[in-house]
Amino acid sequence: MGGGRDRRSAASRQSAHLPAGGETAERAAAVLTRCVVLGIGDVASAVAHRLWTAGSLVAIVSEPWPTVTRRGMAFADAVFDGQTVLEGVVARRVETKGEVEALWDERGAVPILVRRNPLEAVEELVPQVLVDARMRKHATVQPHLRGLARLTVGLGPGFVAGEQVDVAIETSWEELGRVRWEGSNRPLMGEPRAIAGVQRGRYVYAPMSGLWRTERQLGESVAAGEPVARLVGARSEKVVVVAPIAGLIRGLTRDGVPVEQGTKVLEIDPRGVGGEWRGIGERPRRVAEGVLAAVRSAETSLRRR
Repeated sequence: MGGGRDRRSAASRQSAHLPAGGETAERAAAVLTRCVVLGIGDVASAVAHRLWTAGSLVAIVSEPWPTVTRRGMAFADAVFDGQTVLEGVVARRVETKGEVEALWDERGAVPILVRRNPLEAVEELVPQVLVDARMRKHATVQPHLRGLARLTVGLGPGFVAGEQVDVAIETSWEELGRVRWEGSNRPLMGEPRAIAGVQRGRYVYAPMSGLWRTERQLGESVAAGEPVARLVGARSEKVVVVAPIAGLIRGLTRDGVPVEQGTKVLEIDPRGVGGEWRGIGERPRRVAEGVLAAVRSAETSLRRR
């Protein structure tokens, strides 16, 4: 039985020109260098960071008003401020393909393009690698991306290797970072991984659609029930959002961003001052390593053709 599965897996990878390889990047020049990452949350940012530090030319494509909460672990603030730094890597907002290519030539910063339709940027940039790291976990259907780049990668639930994308990367803790050349990623299920014994109770989701307003900052300490933000609805109605537990503000949607009801807008780390709110977290880092492994494997295949 195992031999049959192996033959089917090998055939699937061959049809996508993406067999598993053993050659390292140090032993041969990379052939998949132009990479576009869709999304600007903590996972997408970790992927862009890892590919950039591995030598790829990376561009991030973001929506105009990202609702990202873990902004200290992501490049998201560059959409608003023009530039930000994550673990020594600078990301800078640009407006045109020419500006993207200029930053690639300089290797000075990861360019961020803001587009309402992210696939328009894919058409502009013609990447060799396309990674959908938007983590749309609740989407009923993920987009069909195969054919938009030599290697297409889908992160998280809903992606099926060999269907919408060439390769799917697992984002669940049970198989974190696993590279799938065939088959689907795990469906969304269960509770978030606990921090100091607290699971979903550390999150707050927007109780209504509206404009998110806050004067609080990431890394600040809060008491349970303390006001953190408010939502202003279309008819100027207001809802105060409070901290669900005591701790440190780990995630907080940027002030002035419009949000839809049910959007995650706040996260509290119950560990308090010892909590984590800056830098690349364990889960995004391991997912990013899976993406890099897939890219290197594909490069090995292409060099041997």
